[in-house]
Amino acid sequence: MNIDFNKFPTPCYVVSEELLVKNLKILKGVQDRTGCHILLAQKGFSMYETYKIIGKYLKGTTASSLHEAKLGHEEMGGEVHIFSPAYIESEFDEIVGICDHIVFNSFDQWEKYKSRVKNTECGIRVNPEYAEIEHDIYNPCFTNSRLGTTIENFREAELDGISGLHFHTMCEQNSDVLKRTLPHFEEKFGKYLKNMKWVNFGGGHHITRPDYDIEILVECILYIKNKYNVQVYLEPGEAIALNTGFLVCQVLDTLKNNMDIAILDTSAACHMPDVLEMPYRPHILESGKSSEYPHTYRLGGPSCLAGDIIGDYSFKEPLKAGDRLVFTDMAHYTMVKNNTFNGVNLPSIALHSENEGAKIVKSFGYEDFKSRL
Repeated sequence: MNIDFNKFPTPCYVVSEELLVKNLKILKGVQDRTGCHILLAQKGFSMYETYKIIGKYLKGTTASSLHEAKLGHEEMGGEVHIFSPAYIESEFDEIVGICDHIVFNSFDQWEKYKSRVKNTECGIRVNPEYAEIEHDIYNPCFTNSRLGTTIENFREAELDGISGLHFHTMCEQNSDVLKRTLPHFEEKFGKYLKNMKWVNFGGGHHITRPDYDIEILVECILYIKNKYNVQVYLEPGEAIALNTGFLVCQVLDTLKNNMDIAILDTSAACHMPDVLEMPYRPHILESGKSSEYPHTYRLGGPSCLAGDIIGDYSFKEPLKAGDRLVFTDMAHYTMVKNNTFNGVNLPSIALHSENEGAKIVKSFGYEDFKSRL
């Protein structure tokens, strides 16, 4: 990777085409070895400038709303799948017109809409009531979850017209978690899978992470595929864009309040909200943890939210206004979740390739802020 981050405006999301293709080749390798279909979960990454690239390697997209479904249908093509906890009635006919698979969260939703489905394959999302996720906000199987039908509420008599089952139990996890999850899924729903055409393992599979065990994933896919004679789908979001993007920003000011503080032109609250929600600490190129290098700063955003704090970082040299900082792994769950709180401008969006260099895909301004209100 050879990116000159000084060529970009700030703040700016920069996605590397080379790093994206590196991930896509790993994912295509899983497809080729197992016959599974891997879909881009747009809830994690919707930079449609890259969809033509992604579409060369993956089978299509999956959506959580009509708008996401339309985006995948228009910009990538291939298979279009959708799941929603509950569908908006006025949108449903349009969803049927563009989606290949519609997954329902409950049998009540299935009963309500099944007469309006024509040639689209339909599935039920089930909840195996097993997950290994610490934070409930990201755990689709925590107690009293609204996501998926539990075995207690499963209606075998209403399966006519249902061609697949969908479960999602993981978040940023390795394949050993999937292997431990499958027995719980099979125990509750395996007998129904025997009459299905497909099963969707959902998302949360960190397939392109350096320590991910692809062999176990392949084993799991082939086990279910061969035992039940079904097509297996996976729909990771992060795995497609993991470690492919950056957020370039600059220091606006420095001050002291018991410690050194730097105000940036990028915001945790506005531009990388998962930093506050997860929470997690994104890495900055050429930085260290607090006190690792001689100069430690608490980095904060330009909004008026007191908690708009990115974290404490150390640097070899003191920071000053105008210095550029580059956050890593800023492709997924950034552009799709950012906002204009306080009127803070959205970062530009850029694509970098070795052949074409830097390309600004989108810039934002006052009208983008005003038009949302």
